[in-house]
Amino acid sequence: MKIRLVLLALAMLMPLAAPARAAEEATPLARWQKDHTEILQATEVGLADVHWLARPVVVFADSDADPRFQQQMDLLMARLDDLALRDVVVITDTNPATPSEWRTKLRPRGFMLVLIAKDGNVLFRKPFPWDVREISRSIDKLPLREQEIRDRRDAAQ
Repeated sequence: MKIRLVLLALAMLMPLAAPARAAEEATPLARWQKDHTEILQATEVGLADVHWLARPVVVFADSDADPRFQQQMDLLMARLDDLALRDVVVITDTNPATPSEWRTKLRPRGFMLVLIAKDGNVLFRKPFPWDVREISRSIDKLPLREQEIRDRRDAAQ
């Protein structure tokens, strides 16, 4: 009898847990964690959400029609896998009329590319499109990234 009551109670709780889990997986950051090649909008995620989890590359423009924005996105899209290996989350903000947390904190003027470290420090700002190879080199020089490479190498042995 007790076992039946326990099973009945568990059966009643199961439907409640599934929607909560589905809602959690539907968040932009959860989608990014499953697929590191997903590009997020600045309004979907805040700086605190990615703190110590990812290295944000934030691409600002006054419009998604800005040729520099389009060129930068083409450069990033061509090598998203290289960025994914470095825990990079690409965040875009092309709407200055409704300032996101990113826009308020970083205060871009027109087009701007910003790389932020996992600890939240701004590593660089560029007023022009930058190649993924250069972004990757900048990341690979970071002490935390060097430690991540060592840790992965040790784990593979």
